[in-house]
Amino acid sequence: MSDDLSKRHCKPCEGGVEPLRPDQSSALLKALHSDWSLSDDGLEISRTFEFPAYSRTLGFANAVAWIATAEGHHPVLTVSYGSCAVNYTTHAVNGLTDNDFICAAKIDRLAADTV
Repeated sequence: MSDDLSKRHCKPCEGGVEPLRPDQSSALLKALHSDWSLSDDGLEISRTFEFPAYSRTLGFANAVAWIATAEGHHPVLTVSYGSCAVNYTTHAVNGLTDNDFICAAKIDRLAADTV
């Protein structure tokens, strides 16, 4: 996991910029926890976090929501009893941007303290 990414902040993205190239996404993915994966089409990164109880899962999901609100960049969260799947993409560019990896790194730091 890259401390450099987790210390950065998202920049507003309303489109008009190019998404990351596959080689850029692959390089940034290496800076994250190894459980993050890049979708086959290269448009999304995802990771599933496991928890022993629903209350822990909800606590984690709420903490992720706080990070998303603070950064202005929101993932798709899929919450079930003992897991929370986090999926990031930048809809405004139909692909990945630095913002996706910055938020993923922040979630990695959170998970290191909670999972």
